[in-house]
Amino acid sequence: MRPIIALFSLFTLFTTNQAIALDPDDYRLVDLSHTYDDSTLFWPTSPTHFEKQTLAEGVGDGGWFYSAYSVCTPEHGGTHLDAPRHFDAAGQTAEAIPLDRLITRAVVIDVRAQADRDRDYRLSVADVEAFERDHGRIPAGSTVLMRSGWSERWPDALAYLGDDTPGDASKLHFPGFGVAASRLLVEQRQVAALGVDTASIDHGQSHDFQVHRVAAAHNVLGLENLAGLEALPATGALLLALPMKIGGGSGGPARVVALVPH
Repeated sequence: MRPIIALFSLFTLFTTNQAIALDPDDYRLVDLSHTYDDSTLFWPTSPTHFEKQTLAEGVGDGGWFYSAYSVCTPEHGGTHLDAPRHFDAAGQTAEAIPLDRLITRAVVIDVRAQADRDRDYRLSVADVEAFERDHGRIPAGSTVLMRSGWSERWPDALAYLGDDTPGDASKLHFPGFGVAASRLLVEQRQVAALGVDTASIDHGQSHDFQVHRVAAAHNVLGLENLAGLEALPATGALLLALPMKIGGGSGGPARVVALVPH
């Protein structure tokens, strides 16, 4: 039995609304995270990027191999979580987010066809309604993931962000959530989080970040720069989105994993 799954066989996980009994043999693991390294993409206005420095590397006087590194990174880059505090002064900080908002049911809305036609596409209320006609009402406490297919462009900044001008975020072009759809999901469906395989839950040409603001005002999380959404079904997967637990943080790098039923 795989150790990471064996842990879950010992107890029942609880999401916001429903208990989920897990049998490890019934699931496969899917990594939804990009690797952090020198190629990791950050918002163009970020003054720093990911840095890794070697503190020790090699065989020491004792005769055994030992390695250790120092890493430094902004909170918001690569696959990461936006805590509500990111866009709301009263919002929860990273360490205060309840686990039942980090371990949730996953809902995947596929907008690849729309995004192929319009790289500034925004997920609409009509998209949500069409999804619900096919799959039923989106459960409260779930995480809604918008699949645009954009992760295939990673880590090419020009292809992924729409512009690679250092320090300039005014020319970005990539899909995101629409404001009306985000209000529906946050206020009426009461979801726990919104996630995307692009650089932001707001589309690239947003200059007022209304989706972030709507989500943060309701303590709804954001997951950005996800990968591998093509491996998830529309419904039925369990999502584990565990960020670095930064005290007072507005978010943090995250290892996001899905458990998908066989």
